[in-house]
Amino acid sequence: MTLIKSISGIRGTMGGKVGDGLNPLDTVKFVSAYASFIRDSKENSSNKIVVGRDARISGKMMEQIVTGTLMGMGFDVVNIGLATTPTTEVAVVMEQACGGIILTASHNPKQWNALKLLNEKGEFLNAEEGETVLRIAESEDFSYAHVDHIGSLTEKDYTDKHIQAVLDLKLVDVDAIKAADFEVSIDCVNSVGGIVLPKLLKALGVNKVNELYCTPNGEFPHNPEPLPEHLTDIFTMVKTTPSDVGFVVDPDVDRLAIVCENGQFFGEEYTLVAVADYVLKHTPGNTVSNLSSSRALRDITRKYGCEYNASAVGEVNVTTKMKATNAVIGGEGNGGVIYPASHYGRDSLVGIALFLSHLAHEKKKVSEIRASYPEYFIAKQKVELTPSIDVDAILKAVKEKYRQYDVTDIDGVKIDFPEKWVHLRKSNTEPIIRVYSEAHTMKEAEDIGAEVMAVIKQLAN
Repeated sequence: MTLIKSISGIRGTMGGKVGDGLNPLDTVKFVSAYASFIRDSKENSSNKIVVGRDARISGKMMEQIVTGTLMGMGFDVVNIGLATTPTTEVAVVMEQACGGIILTASHNPKQWNALKLLNEKGEFLNAEEGETVLRIAESEDFSYAHVDHIGSLTEKDYTDKHIQAVLDLKLVDVDAIKAADFEVSIDCVNSVGGIVLPKLLKALGVNKVNELYCTPNGEFPHNPEPLPEHLTDIFTMVKTTPSDVGFVVDPDVDRLAIVCENGQFFGEEYTLVAVADYVLKHTPGNTVSNLSSSRALRDITRKYGCEYNASAVGEVNVTTKMKATNAVIGGEGNGGVIYPASHYGRDSLVGIALFLSHLAHEKKKVSEIRASYPEYFIAKQKVELTPSIDVDAILKAVKEKYRQYDVTDIDGVKIDFPEKWVHLRKSNTEPIIRVYSEAHTMKEAEDIGAEVMAVIKQLAN
């Protein structure tokens, strides 16, 4: 059994002894800590907290524990039930709530669940706030409401409101999408995407939708992370129907993968690149992605004469950098699109609507759009070290060795070579340095990663 406590939330496997997994007692403790933090820090007059969940098998149980605990802490709960992560984020703002909790372990297998914690803006807590919640949970310094002050429970459905908010975006061209008469295939891994994506596509004027794994029962038919090795079924569906495009989402619908009309993977790094291309063409401005995301976004941004900036890894770090640089589009290379005109959170509904608008305007095949972007390949490797080794000292030595290049150290060490890069990050849970590298061919990416890994191993001896 596993329980992982981090600043971004609490995730774990179901069952086991207290402290070994995300069981009911641990859930109550962490929700109580979050509620205590919100009570002490909230600046608005709202006493509402929004709760939404994906379709995991453990979701209903978790929902009842979480809503009951929040009511016991004196908060009025708005339970939006089965909802995507971005829908819950949007609901917090629409409800003018003081916070929100999303019950989802994102792309993790079905035995996992998690508590993702939001502030009053519907955005994830920052590092300092997350650490405060963990500290309160450790001390168990929280008190529950007396009987006359127990919170209330209201149930609402925010799916249609979220879809309407997407349709209202200026760059979402429903008329162009409708006129294009697209045929679209979707894989929703038997979670909440199966509820939302068919509704969204119908609202966008897509009348031919081929549904794959759209029953929201939490029985994931394949590994739920939208990587090419897990998506052979939709690759076949797109080719055989045939479809103009395929869309794949993870269980909570904040990551979007695209499939070309020929059944080839568009590339998760290129979801953000394609959406940014469309956004920048109509509203030029700055862009942001994290240090481990493809350089292709930088290239596209510069093509429009705009400025690209990189942030530390983590959605809250991306959004913080986007706000600081007034970015018009940003996100993460895992298929996470963050569009401030909508809200500061990864949102596959926004990604689909903007991509279909782009496709309708370009009047090209999806594979042709993909071929128009700079070609990059990312290799992901790791170096295992003994627990006694000072990982920080090794990273400092690597930074010094490659000082003649452009080196960034806001999150590990990233070395930008003229035509490639390597990003080193230490694991927070084990003596490992993760090595991500990118170049114009996979061999070049693997070779430059191996070169830096050899330096790490030499320094470790």
